[in-house]
Amino acid sequence: LPGESDDATTTTQPCARDASLGDRTCIAYSGTLVTSGRGRGVVVATGSDTELGEISDLVNGTQTVPPLRRIMNRTERVITFVVIVVAAFVFVAGAVLKGDPANAFLSAVALAVASVPEALPIVLTVAMALAVSRRAQHNAIVRTLPAVETLGSTTVIGSDKTGTLTQNRLTVESCAVGAGAPREFPPAGDGGAPTSDAALARLLRAGALTNEAVRGTDGSGRVTYSGDAVDMAMARAADLAHPVSPEDLAPPPVAEDPYEPELRYSMTVRRNPDGTLTQYVKGAPGTVAAMSSTMLDDGGRPVPLDADAMRAVTLDMGSRGLRVIGVASRELPADADSDSLRNPAGLCLLGLEGMLDPPRPGVREAIADCRKAGIEVKMITGDHPVTAQAIGERLGLRHTSEPVTGAEMPLMDDDELRDRLSRTSIAARVSPQDKLRIVEVLQEQGETVAVTGDGVNDAPALKAASVGIAMGESGTDVARQASDVVLTDDNFVTITRAVAQGRVTFKAIRGSAFFLFSTAVAAMIAVGVNVISEMPLLFMPLQMLWINIVTNGVQDIALAFEPGQGDELDRPPRRRTEGLLSSALWGRTAVCGLWMGVAILVVFRFMIDRGYDVLAARTMVLTLLVLFNFFMAMSARSETKSVFRVNPLANPFLLVASLVALAVHAGAMYVPVMASVLGMTPMTGAQWAACWGVALTVLVFSEGDKAIRAFLARRGHDSARSGMRALGRRMRRNIIGMIRAEGR
Repeated sequence: LPGESDDATTTTQPCARDASLGDRTCIAYSGTLVTSGRGRGVVVATGSDTELGEISDLVNGTQTVPPLRRIMNRTERVITFVVIVVAAFVFVAGAVLKGDPANAFLSAVALAVASVPEALPIVLTVAMALAVSRRAQHNAIVRTLPAVETLGSTTVIGSDKTGTLTQNRLTVESCAVGAGAPREFPPAGDGGAPTSDAALARLLRAGALTNEAVRGTDGSGRVTYSGDAVDMAMARAADLAHPVSPEDLAPPPVAEDPYEPELRYSMTVRRNPDGTLTQYVKGAPGTVAAMSSTMLDDGGRPVPLDADAMRAVTLDMGSRGLRVIGVASRELPADADSDSLRNPAGLCLLGLEGMLDPPRPGVREAIADCRKAGIEVKMITGDHPVTAQAIGERLGLRHTSEPVTGAEMPLMDDDELRDRLSRTSIAARVSPQDKLRIVEVLQEQGETVAVTGDGVNDAPALKAASVGIAMGESGTDVARQASDVVLTDDNFVTITRAVAQGRVTFKAIRGSAFFLFSTAVAAMIAVGVNVISEMPLLFMPLQMLWINIVTNGVQDIALAFEPGQGDELDRPPRRRTEGLLSSALWGRTAVCGLWMGVAILVVFRFMIDRGYDVLAARTMVLTLLVLFNFFMAMSARSETKSVFRVNPLANPFLLVASLVALAVHAGAMYVPVMASVLGMTPMTGAQWAACWGVALTVLVFSEGDKAIRAFLARRGHDSARSGMRALGRRMRRNIIGMIRAEGR
């Protein structure tokens, strides 16, 4: 329930009224497991009144709307409003100015058909389904489609520590022989090699021989351990340095006392090959020191115990977040009485073992990638602040000096908590309610928050987060049910890959939307101007439907298959206030749409003025619009990279779809039945060449816009807008300087 990596001791001593969940040592909670000990308790709460029941209520009462859904809802309302207004204008203008309500109605219908991007929902579904499939191949199971894109827009990742950032197992990290200086374990470059240090081997051997961990093997023959977390860590350390042989463990102990909280130590007596006995003790450093009269020096020789030196080493190791265990032993005669066997005294302190739940491999690098991508990683854990701070420093978290704790949070209002969270990357000793509050405070600040977790205590925060990420291997069913994404490898590194894929997905959706909106703007301008001019009807409704189905409806879906370009984590996440298109793309949409609309009108007017019939003129401009779509689809593949720098074979679906669309349109033109239904007539080679030449000019505007923005970015501006502002400021300064000079 508290989400700690090791066992917590429960006693009958009362705790402080304001103690955090992990520090309420006089209560046994439902949702936890008893690993050792015996006792009787008084039931003080059941059902929904328990901590577990309160978590259930928090999960059921939490609801969140994915960012993409909010964006789409807003976009749909805007599109609907604009299309209704423009279509109404076209109908009224045509009916009043031309006195022809029938043709005006046809024009309004054609405009509505051309302007509504009805394929956009399909694009969203295809793009996100593709991302789900790609993520499933890389250890991330997506349970809700919008979560794919939400990961890409994440600005803060609130990660649980145990099992996500760390390996969820205690590991011996440091050893001190006697009261000597702590040393790294295993020594650098010596992992898995037998130790040549006799004193260290003696320390590790003692820890392994007073130990209840059970060794076994898995299907691949790898050694596994089960039992108490401390026992497993010390057994694993001994196996790594090989001071213990299977023969040492084979004879049963002559006597033993398992670890109990009230004893604060465990003891084992084993018989040596010569018949003598050795008593091994491990436990809390202070308890073991009180039983000892001597200790080993650096050379492995017994010297009088220096209790102050031992306490100093214990504090040093504890300040680094290590759980410190003292180990001692003494030799006994073969005929030692039961009192000697059961009452350790006069021991020799062999040393101290400091253990920690170590970080997962690759997590530090993944956190650095997140920071490069503009994502802040915060550790939100139920562990002790000292332990959390030590892990945070090893992981390279940005701010680790002032962890906020669950005991402090009730004393802060939301503004104070928000300020504190901006100055720290660690929240420790927090309850499920505290985790939920942190998520909500960050979201109110405008952050898109992803939360990771594996336990019941993480469920409310997982549910409330913009995207909840549960652990698949070690996670509970409750956490998985409350999440949007499940990691099958329980690895934080997988999250960074999922973030990159989320950005790829949104980029593909954004490219499709840009393609659809730019052609819609072109159709609005062309049809809107056409209806108030003296020219004949520009497009028939069926022709616009043909465009939507044959060209737009194929190419926009193919754009959803656009792969990533490898630089997704080199850019910051998009702003929460940013819509489906960025300001740069809206500007490009307006410019390209205006040019395409004007070009269509000019070509149509040219054909009519040169005496071509309406059927030939409509065929010409319809083909021109198809070719405009072809080039706009190619340009929409990247918001920043030139179409000439993007590999055309990287998205074969788009290339094939575009060529097939052109072939189908050309074929329909030369098949009499289709041409008659669609109101088209075959075009000459010169007309085809003219259409290709005019359509190609749209790249001047789309690619020119990219080039200008890239140039301004290289000059140190964040965007074209900031570049223009800087240019405006320079112009104002020059003009003011000229005025002042003229005045003088």
